[in-house]
Amino acid sequence: MKTFLICLFSFLPLAAKEAPPVQLTATAAEQFLATLDEAQRAKAAMPFTSDQRENYHFTPQENRTGLPLMEMTAAQREAAMKLLYSALSEKGALKVTQIMSMETILAGMEKDTKKRNPLKYFVSIFGTPGDAKGWGWKFEGHHVSLNFTFVKGKKISLTPSFFGTNPAEVREGPRTGLRVLAAEEDLSRTLVNTLLAEGKSNVIFSDKAPNETITAENRQATALDPVGILAGEMSETQRKALIQLIAEYTGRYRKDLANADMAKIEKAGVDKIRFGWSGGIKFGEAYYYRIQGPTFLIECVNSQNNANHLHAVWRDMNGDFGHDILAEHLQQEH
Repeated sequence: MKTFLICLFSFLPLAAKEAPPVQLTATAAEQFLATLDEAQRAKAAMPFTSDQRENYHFTPQENRTGLPLMEMTAAQREAAMKLLYSALSEKGALKVTQIMSMETILAGMEKDTKKRNPLKYFVSIFGTPGDAKGWGWKFEGHHVSLNFTFVKGKKISLTPSFFGTNPAEVREGPRTGLRVLAAEEDLSRTLVNTLLAEGKSNVIFSDKAPNETITAENRQATALDPVGILAGEMSETQRKALIQLIAEYTGRYRKDLANADMAKIEKAGVDKIRFGWSGGIKFGEAYYYRIQGPTFLIECVNSQNNANHLHAVWRDMNGDFGHDILAEHLQQEH
């Protein structure tokens, strides 16, 4: 298992720039499928219309959709990770591999190597890679759920996009001090404190943080109550800080993919984006924040396990699992 974790990090430089991510990921998906035997393919490959494409879970599950890394050969795992990294930025890829490696820490803390296993991450391919009518794939396990949908080789959906980490900060052992999602915490805390320092106390909408993201594992993301401060009420510096925080989520993916989604967010109106906070503002206190715009929703919560267990998700109100681009495609075709 340690050898596999070392191999995970050895793939990180595979941030190939010689082809667009859409082409890279289709090729990587084909190459991954080509390594599988018939029984493995039966687990990994499903029709694009399969209900399992939207079977979204970031909590520990006994049975997940797809083929787990633990049932692959070393060559197949390498092909699976190349597929994963074909769509991620180097920063995003590093976060995923670190989140996966946290399972070894949990295994030691809980004395349970069966439940906590860095190989219990699953790959699923939906449809035929490169099919213009639509295809997709998913990489999912504890604290990671990455969902991709492609239509016409151009239209792309990257959500739901979930990262989590337990512990949020490693406080003992050889990896003491590691905070996989430090930026998601630190950028937001700096922003809320800046707003409070300028008297914008309504950024805090509750003194108690929830235990989980509000959208949880719902397949359909819906707009939540409008809370906090509008970006239009922020100073230019604060708006830039808010955009930087949003970019930490879109920046999980390769630059041109991330830029396309950021352009969509900005087109819908930056001034209409709200940032709201609940819970404590000091490091170590339970908190939750919500960033909500006309088209998207970001939630981050750190309240479980004595505020040392973080969940950070990016959703698209109309575009999760490619609903918007598939609807557009059907309208154009008919």
